[in-house]
Amino acid sequence: MNIKTFLWIALSLIGLGTAGAQTTPNKNKKVEFAVGGNCEQCKARIEKAAYSVKGVKSANWNINSGNITLIIDERKCSESDVQKAIAKVGHDAGKERADDAVYNKLHNCCLYERLP
Repeated sequence: MNIKTFLWIALSLIGLGTAGAQTTPNKNKKVEFAVGGNCEQCKARIEKAAYSVKGVKSANWNINSGNITLIIDERKCSESDVQKAIAKVGHDAGKERADDAVYNKLHNCCLYERLP
């Protein structure tokens, strides 16, 4: 076996090992994204919506920063799944925008400033 063949085989095996590692779902992936809200009522609603998604292990929405920090099991859900669940209860979350009709039904103190 010449050196070129050896190097080609070695690099191919390394590439296969790296590709496999990238596709393995993480059981405890930490994710964070912005969620619109104002108060303790919002916090309770946002966290309840997050926990409604199977695979969410931890959810904490910070009123001051407006960010939610999650621990999710990627084998059961994705960040997008959680964003959609939160948007369904009236809060813009990450890339998901809440339906205007649902947002408008929130209590007055919960009507956060929405981005256009």
